[in-house]
Amino acid sequence: MVAAAPKKVSKKEKTTSSSSAVEGKKIRKKSRHESYASYIMKILRQVHPNFGISKKSMLIMNSFVEDTFDRIASEAGRLCKYNKKDTLSAREIQTAVRLVLPGELSKHAVSEGTKAVTKFTGGAK
Repeated sequence: MVAAAPKKVSKKEKTTSSSSAVEGKKIRKKSRHESYASYIMKILRQVHPNFGISKKSMLIMNSFVEDTFDRIASEAGRLCKYNKKDTLSAREIQTAVRLVLPGELSKHAVSEGTKAVTKFTGGAK
């Protein structure tokens, strides 16, 4: 017996046929929507256990966190570039936080970041 050659499938057919078909209907995978909402809710529960947050407020908070993250990451990248370093380390992030966030907020952020890094590396047992 001679095995039949596999049928050639175009790129367009590959992308559409990759989703599973159930009774002639194609099911599309949901696109992933990344958000900080779950983390924001965890913090809100720690601070005010009985409070909730509206969808619009959550969108605003999510935008705020994304913007702050972007500013800190950009500043840390710039610091690496200025110092001719290839690796973005905790030191660059800490300096970027000090530059981006104002006054007392930067002090609290640095202390929380230091605590998180220490816990992650297993320094204080």
